[in-house]
Amino acid sequence: MNRKRRPDSRKKPEPSQITGNAAQRSYKKQRRANGKMYTQAGGHKNKASGSPYSTNVKPFGTDKYRFEEVLEVDPEGFQINDELEPRIWKDEKLRPFIKKKLLEIANDFIDGLPFPVTIQDVRFTGSLANYNWSKYSDIDLHIVVDFTELDENKDLVKEMFDAKRLRWNEKHQITIKGYEVELYVEDEGEEHSSSGVYSVMEDEWVNHPERIDRAVDLDTAKKKAADIEQQIASIDAMYDRGQFEKVLTHVDRLKKKIRTMRQAGLDTEAMEFSPENIAFKLLRRNDLLDTLTKLKYKAYDQSMTLDD
Repeated sequence: MNRKRRPDSRKKPEPSQITGNAAQRSYKKQRRANGKMYTQAGGHKNKASGSPYSTNVKPFGTDKYRFEEVLEVDPEGFQINDELEPRIWKDEKLRPFIKKKLLEIANDFIDGLPFPVTIQDVRFTGSLANYNWSKYSDIDLHIVVDFTELDENKDLVKEMFDAKRLRWNEKHQITIKGYEVELYVEDEGEEHSSSGVYSVMEDEWVNHPERIDRAVDLDTAKKKAADIEQQIASIDAMYDRGQFEKVLTHVDRLKKKIRTMRQAGLDTEAMEFSPENIAFKLLRRNDLLDTLTKLKYKAYDQSMTLDD
């Protein structure tokens, strides 16, 4: 006997970050027509500087998510310069008006928190504090605090700060000399593997960078980034199937894998120029790391939602 199937009254999840919004649907349609990349070029806000990618990609995969092989990379994005960025630095010191502005940004972020916390230091790090800066760089501004001032559970405090700084970075598009400012909150005493770290508060180098010519293994970096990109797309598919608890588990596992991968590269002699760190930069430039975080937040919200 044939039985009529009851209509599904369950609330459908909101569209995911990768394919759900209008812009991404537009990108998806476009790439099916011409094979171009679907993510934002470079992850930077200064579109006038161009894209760090120079060629089209070869699509693969058969489901509704068209996975993409990692694109060819503009070598200029990973070149070694003869000097520090002259618009940021003068005589290896941070230009005074930039120092003043960065301190204001850090204080504004801390003042906007719903709890008091003491700033131990404000540090400028990343490629713009080194000789491997490019037009795709951003200003990595690390606010150093004592996590135990808030709670003994440092992992919990880090997760809270990550959520706050992600929201800040989403709401604000601050650029200095064309470079986007990216905020991070760092625990006091946390080990830092970058060879260039500058204390904005003390106006002096914590780790002075050295100019060293290094060959960058882009092919290996692209393969590593492509593997993680596929895993993110798979998690996105889980979300659309309503497997929210599974999404939460897989996001945490993949984020740990990415952190471990990057740290393994930074611990080698190549440091910032290791394939693992370059792969991390490719993922960040394409907003895939933020996509992963947003998938976790959306999956959590859906898993906690009860329908009428």
